[in-house]
Amino acid sequence: MSRVPQPLFGNIDNQDKIKPLVIDYLENNSKLSLDIEYDYAERFLKSYCASHDTYKSYRREVERLLQWCWFEAGILLYDLDRDKLDEYLKYAFAPPKSMIASKSASRFILKEGIYLPNIAWRPYLSRQSKVQMNLGIDVTSEYLMSNSARKALFAGVSTFCTYLLQEGYLSKNPVALLRQKSRYIVKKHSENITRKLTDLQWYHVIDAIKTKAKLESKYERHLFIISMFYLLGLRISELASTELHKPIMGDFSRDKDGLWWLTVIGKGNKMREIAVPDSLLETLKRYRKFLCLTPLPLRGEHTPILHNFKSNDGLSIRQIRTIVQECFDLAVSSLMENNKSDAAEDLMAATVHWLRHTSISADVKIRPRDHVRDDAGHESISTTDKYIDIDRVDRHKSAQGKSLYPDGYQES
Repeated sequence: MSRVPQPLFGNIDNQDKIKPLVIDYLENNSKLSLDIEYDYAERFLKSYCASHDTYKSYRREVERLLQWCWFEAGILLYDLDRDKLDEYLKYAFAPPKSMIASKSASRFILKEGIYLPNIAWRPYLSRQSKVQMNLGIDVTSEYLMSNSARKALFAGVSTFCTYLLQEGYLSKNPVALLRQKSRYIVKKHSENITRKLTDLQWYHVIDAIKTKAKLESKYERHLFIISMFYLLGLRISELASTELHKPIMGDFSRDKDGLWWLTVIGKGNKMREIAVPDSLLETLKRYRKFLCLTPLPLRGEHTPILHNFKSNDGLSIRQIRTIVQECFDLAVSSLMENNKSDAAEDLMAATVHWLRHTSISADVKIRPRDHVRDDAGHESISTTDKYIDIDRVDRHKSAQGKSLYPDGYQES
């Protein structure tokens, strides 16, 4: 019978509360003495508590490694060598179906004031597309770890082992000893961004939601949200209200030259300013009028950027996803009504992050690359270059002149 895994770590805000539950689970489900290694892992993760995204990324990799070591291989981290790590990588790239979920699930559930492990949680996720979900297709048997996920695995495990090495618990980092690491990761000559909306799809998204907002005022918030994503190229985490950061209207500010900027906390907990175009200022005024606020934000104003109609707080990541999905659904219906079924079916697979890709791809066509890089929060201009597909179009066009027969010859 397949083992049903239990999560080992909670979120930043509830880890201390779930730890006794996990320690009890470890003592009752393993013959190994795991308390020392668990403490090391917990301290490692807590060192990244200032960044919600980084914490979650390392938690995922540490969790998966410990689940395999302690419960699948029956070894301690202390015994992890190059050969054992190679076994783990083969397992992680193709885990058993019992370790895979088809949709995200919280790790622990709070019931009557007590945290309980969520039996629906799994270490690995083979996410169903919206189309697959509607058709009832099981994707857990089709799990394939992406190239980017493999890179994240190596980075997470290596950083964790380096920490254990520095703490004096390990005598070597097994990742550093692994031969031919390149065989695990495919190197691409170029990697262009394809998960983005076409001009036709975006037109129907914005047009459909504007039409809806004229009929029902609550959709003014929908219009503002998708405008923020498209005109500023935001990540969803930069707009959502979390335990660590709550975006407020005061994050919009005007400098001494009268230019408007939006300050966000981005990837890696890094702060940056994004140039606000006049088109967004007009949408912002429209949204604030709907909220009965002054046309433009006041200095230091603490009103949430995205107002929650049921509370005075902002919107969570899940709530923003739901709203954007409503916008996509309206556009899908509009495309279908206009006999654009191919575009509609493709839009069914879109996620919120596609809007960021769409935004940056539109930006690089009309703005200097370094301006786009800084507004998007890219570490390197090479990341921004991935959004430039003009060369690809020209390259494909030039290939159309090829013939199956040499010059001067034709098919008989």
